[in-house]
Amino acid sequence: QVQLVESGGGLVQPGGSLRLSCAASRSIFEIYAMAWYRQAPGKQRELVARLAFGGRPNYPDVVKGRFTISRDNAKNTVYLQMNSLKPEDTAVYYCNADISGVGYWGQGTQVTVSS
Repeated sequence: QVQLVESGGGLVQPGGSLRLSCAASRSIFEIYAMAWYRQAPGKQRELVARLAFGGRPNYPDVVKGRFTISRDNAKNTVYLQMNSLKPEDTAVYYCNADISGVGYWGQGTQVTVSS
């Protein structure tokens, strides 16, 4: 098991940047994959970035080139750097850990992109 705590959300203007953090309660070195999802009001939760252990990150086209996922194994933390933010990026962002096929979720952090 693992507990995940997201932070770094907030209000930002269109074109701005935010960096989200996801702190894990245990070493993430052996966690198969870490990912970020988001859920906007009235919409399904969607994947925005995924990084498997020893693999390359992958992103859906809607955020490719703007979002970057990274992990710091020494700090047991995963980050999501978000640049060139758009109003449609407004959502609650969730951290996810895949451990032996079981998914664990954080509580989420709100990101609002608005002028």
